[in-house]
Amino acid sequence: MSDLNQRVDVDGYVSPIRIMSKETAYTYRDTMEAVEEKVGNLHFRFKIHTALPMAYEIANNEKLLDAVVAVLGPNILLYNATYLIKEPHTTTHVSWHQDLTYWGFSDDKVLTAWVALSEVNEESGCMYVLPGSHKNGEQHHQTTEDDSNILYLGQTVHGVDNELSKALILKPGEMSLHNGWILHTSHSNTSDDRRIGLTLNYISTDMRQTENDEDTAILVRGVDEYKHFKPDTPAIGEFTQEAWISRQKHEDRMLNTYNQTKS
Repeated sequence: MSDLNQRVDVDGYVSPIRIMSKETAYTYRDTMEAVEEKVGNLHFRFKIHTALPMAYEIANNEKLLDAVVAVLGPNILLYNATYLIKEPHTTTHVSWHQDLTYWGFSDDKVLTAWVALSEVNEESGCMYVLPGSHKNGEQHHQTTEDDSNILYLGQTVHGVDNELSKALILKPGEMSLHNGWILHTSHSNTSDDRRIGLTLNYISTDMRQTENDEDTAILVRGVDEYKHFKPDTPAIGEFTQEAWISRQKHEDRMLNTYNQTKS
């Protein structure tokens, strides 16, 4: 078992891991914000790697993928890529939850990379995890109505002891990795700058979607002998309206999966 695999197995996460220079991270941020001037805020737009080449490029970062392979094994798919953006001095937050609760997967061979494109600290609304909580398996989530909660269904695990949580502080160009069952949360951004992260969800190729036969993913390492997912088309070249429309269709299908697993 690799050191990374052991740490994820024991604690449910690893952080920080540097995968690019601070300068490169800021360049990616500038590119992202230039696209926002055309299409509006990119926060929480699913499958963004099918519309923005830079997101797909980050998802294929060699150091990042080496770390994912060390945990999941040699054959991995990129399932989703999403920017999580908190504007300065806003109430946006994420309640305590587990990623896998509403995804409809057949297994839990999932790893999320959280890549920082800005300073990510307690003031700006970094992620907190409850170390070791992944070992308890799926926890009961309650659907809530909270307009400031980033989560689509406001899904919340109550009764978590915040005193036991660990803040994942990241510099631009660093990432954290976390298991799909670890409990995690994040608070509001009280800083003067945007808090920008790109979350990348990777799965083992033997995983399948149990809610429908139309879900998509893309191979980023190894071979896919199973073909359980239809192939995503990565963004190539400059941003186009056609790619954006296609991305929206993927997002609509994923949200439908969330609603199905909720019912």
